[in-house]
Amino acid sequence: MLHKPKTARWPGYCCIFITIAFLTLFLALPLTIVFTEAFRGGIAAYIAAITEPDARAAIFLTLLASAVSVPMNVLFGLAAAWALTKFEFRGKSLLLTLIDLPFAIPPVIAGFLFILFLGTNGVFGPWLQSADIKIIFAVPGILIATLFITFPFVARELIPLMQEQGQDEEQAAISLGASGLKTFWHITLPNIKWALLYGAILCNARAMGEFGAVSVVSGHIRGATTTMPLHIEILYNEYNFAAAFAVASLLTLLALVTLVIKSALEWRLKREKRLSAEEPAAEEGVIP
Repeated sequence: MLHKPKTARWPGYCCIFITIAFLTLFLALPLTIVFTEAFRGGIAAYIAAITEPDARAAIFLTLLASAVSVPMNVLFGLAAAWALTKFEFRGKSLLLTLIDLPFAIPPVIAGFLFILFLGTNGVFGPWLQSADIKIIFAVPGILIATLFITFPFVARELIPLMQEQGQDEEQAAISLGASGLKTFWHITLPNIKWALLYGAILCNARAMGEFGAVSVVSGHIRGATTTMPLHIEILYNEYNFAAAFAVASLLTLLALVTLVIKSALEWRLKREKRLSAEEPAAEEGVIP
């Protein structure tokens, strides 16, 4: 009778201990401090901090940036992934490199680039001034910066999946007479829906928490061009710690909600993959 060789358990226990200690020190403890400081002055002070006019304007602008960037990045991600995985054309590798560009450029540098192009003294500054269009130090600049920082997330989730899936199902549908739009709605989209949602959630999380590029192009105009991260910085620099932690706790809650949705999607995706892997085995078992 064969016996499995015994393996030492202490390396596994050490890894578990290190992981728990790391998460406690760098995740659980900071989150606890944020919420503790946010409610130190009581519920009334907390509500006053997140409902005062500048805070409401920052919350609205953060949600607006997210509401604009997520749908546009979903459309761009779908188009880019479809082009890169379903067609062969010149410049394909260059397009893939450009999609990864926001990952390589620091957000602050991206903000400075927008100022060089769209600022008052920038390349297109005189033309924008003559047309009475203000982008830098205004809401449009914040939206553009957020779009630039977030646009790789959806495409980068879809491209590997669509490459793995191949084109067999789409080509079969087209050969049977289905139009390109029907093929997309009934074949492609159901196969990529969870990756698409996952990329949209990552895009939303980055849009709400973006600081560097938005900080450069916003001008820090209170009540007009400050998002929640910028508003937290302003309050902290003014030594208004209670209000800063109150707004930070609200942003943290939004991040935690995003994390819960992300985890639920991951669980659903793993469950579907497991069921799809079990179905062929079950079919083989019933064949006489």
